[in-house]
Amino acid sequence: MATSDKPGAHFPLAGGASDGWSKEDEATATCFCGAVQLAFPTQGPGLINTFVCNCTDCRKITASVFASNFTVADTHLKHLRGRENLTAYGQAKTVAAGRLMTNYFCSTCGSLMYRVGAGWPGCSILRIGTVDDFTLHETKLKPQIEQFTKSRVAWFTGVDGAQKFEGLMH
Repeated sequence: MATSDKPGAHFPLAGGASDGWSKEDEATATCFCGAVQLAFPTQGPGLINTFVCNCTDCRKITASVFASNFTVADTHLKHLRGRENLTAYGQAKTVAAGRLMTNYFCSTCGSLMYRVGAGWPGCSILRIGTVDDFTLHETKLKPQIEQFTKSRVAWFTGVDGAQKFEGLMH
C-alpha cells in the first residue's frame, strides 16, 4: 500500500505496484509493472533541477512530443529493487551534446526509468511520470526550466513560469 508522511499526497492506481511512498525529503519512482523502484531526493542538494525537454531525442525516446524530467545527484539516488532488471541502451549520436547518453529501461515493461549522460557526470535524469506520488508532479517536481523551445510543437505553449532556453540549458 502506498504511504506518505505528507498531507495531500496522491497515489492513484497507475501500473502494477502499490508500494510507492513519499516523505518530506524523499520519494519513490516505479516502473509500470513494479519490477524496478528507485528512491530519490525531493529537495536539494540531491535534487538538482526539474525541466521539460523538447529536443528530438527526448521526443523519440519517450514516444511523446516532450519529456518531463528531473535531475538528481547519483550520490542521492537509491535502487530499492530491480536494478538487475534494467536494460541499458546508449548512443553518442545525440541532438545537442554529441556525447554518450545511456537510457535505463525496465526489461519487463519497457518503462524508461532514467538517463545518464557523459556530459553530466555524477547525475541521473529521471522521468517525472515515474514518480509514485502524483502530488509531487504539481509541486516539488514541477518543471522550472524548459529547453529546446525552438523544437517545441506549435500546439504546446510551454511550461508557465519556467525559464526558457532555445537549446540546452547549460
